[in-house]
Amino acid sequence: MNQIFDYPDLWAQALWGTVVLFLGGGLIALVLGFIVGAMRVSPIPIARAVGAVYVNWIRNTPLTLVLFFFAFCVPLLIDVPRGSFLTLAVCGLGIYTATYVAETIRSGINTVPVGQAEAARALGLGFGQVMSLVVLPQATRSVIPPMMSVFIALLKNTTVASGFSVVNLGNIRAVMSENGENQLMTIILVMAVFVLLVLVLSALQRAAEKKWKVAR
Repeated sequence: MNQIFDYPDLWAQALWGTVVLFLGGGLIALVLGFIVGAMRVSPIPIARAVGAVYVNWIRNTPLTLVLFFFAFCVPLLIDVPRGSFLTLAVCGLGIYTATYVAETIRSGINTVPVGQAEAARALGLGFGQVMSLVVLPQATRSVIPPMMSVFIALLKNTTVASGFSVVNLGNIRAVMSENGENQLMTIILVMAVFVLLVLVLSALQRAAEKKWKVAR
């Protein structure tokens, strides 16, 4: 425990980096994943095609390569301020995780009986109204558990950004090693922090499931 009390600033900075990567990447993933998920079930063929290409291309690319692209290729394509690796890592994590969010949303939408969407369209509702008023409220109940699994995976994937000069819990071991601290103890402490963070997410999942269960 002395490794925590002797380096409080280091742990605080590492934890903050992990939280920023998780929240920033999660926000991008939710927004982009919702859009791509809607494209995947859109009645417009070109929208479905674009959504399928995006999901299959990004999801089948290792996360490390995605972050390599954002760290080394994006600065060559656009003017990126120096020291913006954290922002680039957030974008990379968000765009990568969005593919899993999109597929989770699409799976949830597919659990809603087709007849309900057809009945809504027969009443004159457009695609957007059918999705927002009929399909999504029902699909939300079924996507909560798999969606939380996606965000738990995102939380753990934040450690990959440590290989690109982004300070987070994933690279605190290297710093401790340079200071002569026990690496095994550092790893155990980092594991304990991640377990606590995952327990928080699990508690949020149970609360959301309970709320939607009561709403039925």
